[in-house]
Amino acid sequence: MTSKQQRVVVIGGGLAGLRLAARLGTGAGARTEVTVLGEEPHVPYNRVLLAEVLAGRYAPEVTALPDPGPVLRRGVRAVRVDRADRTVHCDDGSTERYDALVLATGSNAVLPPLRGLFEPQGRELPDGVHAFRTMDDCLALTAAAGAGSGVRAVVIGGGLLGVSAARALAERGAQVVLAQQGERLMERQLDADASALLHAHLTTLDIEIHTRCRVRGLTTKARAAGGRRVSGVEFADGYRLDADLVVLACGVRPRTGLALAAGLEVRTGIVVDDRLRTSDPRIHAIGDCAEHAGRVYGLAGPALEQADALAAQLGGASAPGYTGTRALTRLTLGAAPAGPGAAPGGPGPLDLAAFGETTPLPGDDVVRLADATRRTYRKVVVRDDRLVGGVLLGELSTVGALARSWEDAEPLTDLFHLLTDDGGS
Repeated sequence: MTSKQQRVVVIGGGLAGLRLAARLGTGAGARTEVTVLGEEPHVPYNRVLLAEVLAGRYAPEVTALPDPGPVLRRGVRAVRVDRADRTVHCDDGSTERYDALVLATGSNAVLPPLRGLFEPQGRELPDGVHAFRTMDDCLALTAAAGAGSGVRAVVIGGGLLGVSAARALAERGAQVVLAQQGERLMERQLDADASALLHAHLTTLDIEIHTRCRVRGLTTKARAAGGRRVSGVEFADGYRLDADLVVLACGVRPRTGLALAAGLEVRTGIVVDDRLRTSDPRIHAIGDCAEHAGRVYGLAGPALEQADALAAQLGGASAPGYTGTRALTRLTLGAAPAGPGAAPGGPGPLDLAAFGETTPLPGDDVVRLADATRRTYRKVVVRDDRLVGGVLLGELSTVGALARSWEDAEPLTDLFHLLTDDGGS
């Protein structure tokens, strides 16, 4: 390492951490020497594609990210940050010194407080109960679902993750029940009309959906070889469902343990400023663990933008600060599964996209275009002649033009043109 190079240590081998390492570069001409500590032993992968692996559409290797080479230490977990000594201590006894430290620790799946989830003083989930966050989760679910036929699966949580998991299991042939505590599916992204269309589409995949229902606990039975196996799900109203498989898709929580132990400021996530610095200016945070301007995004797009912005700063470029990301959510839900007894010409895939503020405020203008026959729905929210949000289902040819108008925040001149197919071409 030359005297001009700075030592950058990145904790987290996911999308954000590896994007940062790639942008900073390596080799003799690089201004930085980068080490990435990746807790998972797998080849780095794109978490966004895990539902496609679970559905059987992709093999796990298809999700692989570009190989970062020797900069990544796989299967190594950071256990402590010594800010005074500028050193990261790892679970294998090794240490890494840094000039700049980047926390890209991501997030963990939320495990709800269900009766029967854990035994007293235990932290092992019963057999058949899975989160859906990592490649290990995905592979375990795939093995548990098997060919899917006859497997009774209950997915708890009707957000983006729960809908994706339910669709994937249904495509494998499992008998799927989706339980959502809220009034509708994907409440954070979709309005009532769009959610109703999504509900109808999932029903065509033979997914049984329960909204406004709270899961109270799990029932389990002892295994002859020891341990417990899930046998059912109990709802607050006393209704019980038999289950061979339970998926916990109740959201995610930023991983902030290292930051808290190091004395950094943490609210929901690790608090960062416009230069993505924590309360210690030598330590930065990006991706799902970072909280910027009071917001934790939890999406791939903002994580990549934060990595790019931080790379420019650490690389010595005169770059503007990070001011936030206008995030667009997209999802493709598969067609109804084919097989014996399936109706020919059944419903095809359903694409959806949502961006910005989809719930209007008093005084906002709302424009909707719906076609029940084509199963398409478009809604945009306009405030002071500017596009502030929208929802599209079934036909996304206009999403690019609408998203550009939303990102630019320029006064609208021809909204109808943007909403039609011609507007997106």
